[in-house]
Amino acid sequence: MNSVADIWNNVLIQLKRDLSETTIKTWFDELEAVDLRDGTLYLHCSNDFKTGYIRNLFMKNIQSSLRDLFSTDIAVKILNDEEYHTFGGGESAAKSFGEGNDELTFESFVVGPENKLAYAAAVSVAENPARSYNPLFIYGDSGLGKTHLIYAIANVIRKRDKSAKIAYVKGDDLTNELVAAIQAGPSKTAEMREKYRQATLLLVDDVQFIAGKKQTQEEFFHTFNTLYESGRQIVLTSDRPPSEMMQLEDRLQTRFEWGLLVDVAPPEFETRLAIVKSKSALLGLDLPDKIAAYIAENVTANVRQLEGTVNKIKAYKELLGDEVDEDTVMRAIRDMLKRSNEYVPSPGVIIDYICKYYNLDEAAIRGPQRRRDMTQARQVAMYLIRSMTNLSLDDIGREFGNRDHTTVLHSLDKVEAQMKTDKAFAETIKEIKTNINSKR
Repeated sequence: MNSVADIWNNVLIQLKRDLSETTIKTWFDELEAVDLRDGTLYLHCSNDFKTGYIRNLFMKNIQSSLRDLFSTDIAVKILNDEEYHTFGGGESAAKSFGEGNDELTFESFVVGPENKLAYAAAVSVAENPARSYNPLFIYGDSGLGKTHLIYAIANVIRKRDKSAKIAYVKGDDLTNELVAAIQAGPSKTAEMREKYRQATLLLVDDVQFIAGKKQTQEEFFHTFNTLYESGRQIVLTSDRPPSEMMQLEDRLQTRFEWGLLVDVAPPEFETRLAIVKSKSALLGLDLPDKIAAYIAENVTANVRQLEGTVNKIKAYKELLGDEVDEDTVMRAIRDMLKRSNEYVPSPGVIIDYICKYYNLDEAAIRGPQRRRDMTQARQVAMYLIRSMTNLSLDDIGREFGNRDHTTVLHSLDKVEAQMKTDKAFAETIKEIKTNINSKR
């Protein structure tokens, strides 16, 4: 039955009200929905570290999203590999790359003017790996189909060669994996290197996250060289071109630009309408043309939101018995109709994100403590509140234990001065702003 997957997709959509896109991609990417029975949603995650983090920080968010969907309390249990096996997940919980994602093919990718070049390049790489464009670097905002394209490449290559070694990793996970390998000792580090350097096809999603990570960049530089010199294909995705990764080493920027750089842009109306119709047909959902057009007109940000809207409509129809009419569609997209220029984050939202980013308690940032890390986090929070809201200096001071406006002004000057001289710090501020804005 497909509905448990639909439920989880809609939970992820709901979570975007409170959590940033980066947070969801980082911590929820390995979670899969298993079953909904006896008032409990069962999820599976092989990564014990991520499981613990989700249980400690995000379980209330998940349960709140389920309550919004069903108007009743639903329990949540995350199964590890052993529990998943006992639960009925099969003989092995381990999966090879791409398993369960066979629908992410070139045939199911909707091509429009905004992604035509990226699509054509991906097809060429799949048909002639390491002979056409190596590396292939696809960049663009989140949710526009970059991951779909790299899965499609992998699916073609796997069908042609069952023995192909396909390695997939996200940029932030590469750093986490390297840190864990170093802590485990030389043999684990060697095992990690072999896994990536023996790959037939290496796919790195969100490679921008390795920028600024010195040891990760060092390892990836040698991995890249090994694969490239031995004639094996490398495909990278990012939210920006290499030239805009301020903390990326020059030698890696040069290598990323060796092959072909292609971008994907937000879809225009005609492409959005084709995506809605394609996704509806895939799910067996009969959407009237008027309703499909209404969705395409109002959900404009990215492909993922369009597909999520169709998933949510299907869930309403299957789980609640609702008819697919304009009221149902409005319910499905009401959280996606907010225009970016209408969103002004509250000081609380900004401070909450800064606390999570710097791993500090809210009371510490708002309070009088002057430890160096707390001071910088507080100054950054003040700067972001000033630049992202309409609060006065005095109003900002009241958010931080009634500090006077001269203290706030000093904090703003400190942050602005550091941004002018420290490119890495300026990039960090830019990233934080983007992530806070993505919470709308």
